Amino acid sequence: MAKAKSVKKLKDAMQALQKSLSFSRGRSGAQPDECMSEDEIVVVPEDVKEGHFAVLAVHGERPPKRYVVSLRCLSHPVFLRLLEMASEEFGFSQAGAIAVPCRPCELERIISDL
Repeated sequence: MAKAKSVKKLKDAMQALQKSLSFSRGRSGAQPDECMSEDEIVVVPEDVKEGHFAVLAVHGERPPKRYVVSLRCLSHPVFLRLLEMASEEFGFSQAGAIAVPCRPCELERIISDL
């Protein structure tokens, strides 16, 4: 039962990530869908290249630190656990960078392990 709940949370997190990483919206020269309102148009920052996404390491009262990481992180078991924790702590309703609850040095270690 707990495993099924965990899998559902992870699936929801992955769907939210895919939605926020849509490169067809707001990318240089890309035209928004006709049915999209102005509030739904997402502009991807220039430093977020194709195959990457932005992550914020959020820990305590310190300001969050932003990283641009490869989609390969999504196959790293520790990073997947961070996404589960982020879902529990922050939810996945935010647009743009995904906030994960960890110290910047921990996220740097996970990224370097790839």
